Amino acid sequence: MLVAQVQFKPAGKKYYFDPKSFDIGNGSLVVVETVRGIELGKVVGKLLEVSEEQLHSELKPVIRVASEKDIKDSEYNRSLEDNVVKVTKQLAKKNQLEMKVLAAEYTLDRDRLVVYFEAEGRVDFRQLVKDITEVFKTRIELRQVGSRDGAKFIGGIGPCGLITCCTTFIGEFDNVSIKMAKNQNLSLNPQKISGNCGKLLCCIKFENDVYEELRINMPDVGDRIMTKDGKATVLGINILRQSMRVVYEDGSYEQLLLKTYLDFKNAS
Repeated sequence: MLVAQVQFKPAGKKYYFDPKSFDIGNGSLVVVETVRGIELGKVVGKLLEVSEEQLHSELKPVIRVASEKDIKDSEYNRSLEDNVVKVTKQLAKKNQLEMKVLAAEYTLDRDRLVVYFEAEGRVDFRQLVKDITEVFKTRIELRQVGSRDGAKFIGGIGPCGLITCCTTFIGEFDNVSIKMAKNQNLSLNPQKISGNCGKLLCCIKFENDVYEELRINMPDVGDRIMTKDGKATVLGINILRQSMRVVYEDGSYEQLLLKTYLDFKNAS
């Protein structure tokens, strides 16, 4: 089965749609029907051949290739959304709701308006929905998101000095654990390994597989090992350099290459 991967925002999640007989490819703008309504999206990459087992929901068709009017309507909708956020913030304050309004999105036909917000716990926004509906005269959906999605909406600069990964290319978030940080000998100071969202940095996950592979034969700090120069205790390891700092029983220190240690160990 041939499918088109469609994205609705930069660095957004990709969804499968049936391309039908339309002549579309990477970069094509298309109009599709989603659970929210009629939306304009961009085809990402080539059409893919997938099995039915790979489809997690009913495959909806591409309705049409986007026309000039569709593109202008989408641009007009985008121009309205900043005001929606501004008004929603005012109405949330009026209703004394502890929530951070992040973004708003119209469907292409403006039949539905989705407002994204972040909050510590559950929020009773029933009155707020009524107030927003009264102002914008369309169906309103308030959607609560987590801190990582919140940071993705806002954007910003990461601790590395670059634009945050979630804003530029991460479509779906992977789980990141403190064990991954330990694998890479990173400081466990939360301020140094947390992103703007307050969660562990996504880039810790990117490099974890390489570190796990490089650590396979490397002793742990504190291990007692036998080298060609005698018994030694591992004081520290440098995974990328594939070396370790050791202290011998006579009190002398050495920066020992892992290869040198393994060659001796395997020959013994």
